[in-house]
Amino acid sequence: MASMITKAVIPVAGLGTRFLPATKAMPKEMLPVVDKPAIQYVVEEAVAAGLSDVLMVTGRNKTALENHFDRVGELEDILRNKGDLEKLEKVKYATDLADVHYVRQGDPKGLGHAVLRAKMHVGREPFAVLLGDDIIDERDPLLTRMLDVQLSRNTTVVALLEVDPSVAHLYGIATVEATDEDDVVRITGLVEKPSAGTAPSNLAIIGRYVLRPEIFDILETTAPGKGGEIQLTDALQSLATGPAWSGGVHGVVFRGRRYDTGDRLDYLKAIVQLASDRDDLGPDFRPWLQQFAATLASNEHEHSDAP
Repeated sequence: MASMITKAVIPVAGLGTRFLPATKAMPKEMLPVVDKPAIQYVVEEAVAAGLSDVLMVTGRNKTALENHFDRVGELEDILRNKGDLEKLEKVKYATDLADVHYVRQGDPKGLGHAVLRAKMHVGREPFAVLLGDDIIDERDPLLTRMLDVQLSRNTTVVALLEVDPSVAHLYGIATVEATDEDDVVRITGLVEKPSAGTAPSNLAIIGRYVLRPEIFDILETTAPGKGGEIQLTDALQSLATGPAWSGGVHGVVFRGRRYDTGDRLDYLKAIVQLASDRDDLGPDFRPWLQQFAATLASNEHEHSDAP
C-alpha cells in the first residue's frame, strides 16, 4: 500500500440548494450519476487508495446516506428469491465497501469546521479529505499519488488543477514554487475565491486533501473568513507559511479526468462522460449521442438561416 494512512473524511452536510427541488428531501450526494449515487464513487475512490475507514460529516436529512451503506435485508431477500444475483451483488457491494462512520456537523460553519468535527475520530495521524462534488476517474489515481507524496515528504498535500483564469475567482487559488518532481509543487500561499482578476495563479484547489493532524490545532483558532465560514483554505495558508516542523503544504497538479457534480450543467456533463465510457452502456449510447448532437447542429443551422 502506498501509505500508512487508513482514514478518509467526507463532508456531506451541505444542503444542495443548487439542485432544488430534487434535494428537498434527498441529499445531493445521493443524486444518481448513471446508476450509482455520487457519494459511492467517492467512497470507492477512498477504498481503492487503501482508506477503508471512512467518516462522513453529516447534517440534517442525511439518513439516506446511512441507509445506502447499510444492509437492506428485505431487498436482498427479494432479489435472491427472484434469482437476480447481479443486482443482489451490486446492493451488497455498497454495504461491504468500507467501514463507514458518521458524525453530525451541527451548525453549518464551513468546510474547515466540518473537518474539525473529525478530530476525535482521526486522532493524531494524517488523514485524507474527499469532497463529494468532485468525482475523479478511477483510471487516474489522484489520491494514491497524493498519499505517496505525503509519505515521502511528510507534508500536507492538496490537489491542484489548472483552470481558465476567467473562473479562478470561483476557487481557492495557490501560489507555488517548483520542486524536483514535475507534478509536485510547494505551496507558498493560498487565497479563497479571490476577486475577479486578482488571482495569483490559475492553479485551483479541487476537492482532495491529505492533511497532517496539525490542521486541527490551526482550525480551532481560525477565525471565520470568506462568507462568514471557517475556511479550510485559511488554515492551509497558516500551514504553508508556518514553521518548518509543520511540514508545509505541497500540491499535486492533476491532469487527469475530473467530473464536477457541483452544479446542474456540470452534473449533466459528468453523466454523459461517464456513461459514454461504460463498457455496458457506451457501445449503444455513443452512436445515439452522436446522432442527437448532429440533430442539434442541424437545428441550429436552420435557425441561423431563418429570415
